[in-house]
Amino acid sequence: MQLTGIHHVTAITAQAAQNRRFYVETLGLRLVKKTVNQDDTSAYHLFYADGAGSPGSDLTFFDWPTAPAKRGTHSITRTSLRVASEASLDFWRERLTAAGVKLSDIRLLNGRAALDFEDPEGQRLTLVVDGGGIPFVAWDKSPVPAEHQIRGLGPVTISVPQIERTELVLTKLLGLERIADYRDAAHASGDIHVFRIGEGGPAAELNVAVEPGLAPAREGAGGVHHLALRTPSFGEYDAWAERLRASGYPNSGPVDRFYFRSLYLREPNGVLIEIASDGPGFATDEPFETMGEGLSLPPFLESKRAAIEAGLKPLA
Repeated sequence: MQLTGIHHVTAITAQAAQNRRFYVETLGLRLVKKTVNQDDTSAYHLFYADGAGSPGSDLTFFDWPTAPAKRGTHSITRTSLRVASEASLDFWRERLTAAGVKLSDIRLLNGRAALDFEDPEGQRLTLVVDGGGIPFVAWDKSPVPAEHQIRGLGPVTISVPQIERTELVLTKLLGLERIADYRDAAHASGDIHVFRIGEGGPAAELNVAVEPGLAPAREGAGGVHHLALRTPSFGEYDAWAERLRASGYPNSGPVDRFYFRSLYLREPNGVLIEIASDGPGFATDEPFETMGEGLSLPPFLESKRAAIEAGLKPLA
C-alpha cells in the first residue's frame, strides 16, 4: 500500500471568468470538468488538466467571493507545473512575458531548471523541467504546441513553523520518505525538506519549508485550499481508509466525490491533505471529447440542477 504522487491541488479564485481565461487561453490547459463545490453548490469547482484529465495533472479552483489570501506559514505556498525541457521554459518565458505576466529568470530549483510566476490573483506557480519521461496526454485544442504544453503537477511546497510532528505524520502515517534538504532564498526563509511520495521524481515530491518567523496565512483568493495525494486503486483507497481509522488520527472518513474517492486529514500545522483515488475519472458522466464544456453534476446533485445553475454566474 503506497501513495504514488501528487493527485491534484485545489486553490481559490474570486474571479472565475478571468481564471478560466488565464488557465485555458494563456497556460493552454484543458478545462476538463466544470462542476460545483459539492459542499457549497453556489461555487464553481473548475478542473484544469492535460488533454485527458489524467490523475496528477489537475489544478482545480473553488470560485469563492473572498478577499485576497494573506501569505504566511501553516499553508500551501507554491505549486509547480511540469514541462518537458529547458527549451519549453524558453518558450514559456516569451509567452508569459508577451501576456504581461511577471516572472523570474530561469534558475535551478533543487537541481531542476525552473521559472517562477503568478496568476492574475497572485497564485504562486513554478514551471519545472521533468525531462519529458512522464506520460501525459496533449490537448489538441490547446493554444500551446504539444511539445511545450504543461504536462502535469510537479512538487508542491507547504510552509510550517515546526517540522517534527509534520514529519511524523508524513512518514509514519502516510508513508512518505524524507530524501533531501535545500535552500531557496527567493521564496522561503528557512530550510526546505523534500519528501518522496512512492517512487518519487518531479511528479511525486512534497516540499516542506520550515519558517518559524512567519505569521500564519489567511485563506483567500490567490491561495491554495488543499493538496491531494494519489492512491491508484479502490482496493488501496479502502486500505487507506482503514489505516486512518485504525490509527485514530482525525480524518474525514471515506468521501465519494463521484469522479474520485477522497479522504481528508490535516497535518499537525493545519495544512489540509487529501488522499484521492485515480478513478473513476472525468469521462464518467460526459463524453471524453466534450468534457468541461457543460455543467456536470454528480448524481446526488442532479435533482437540484435548476437551482444550482440559477445561482452560478457565467464563465464567458
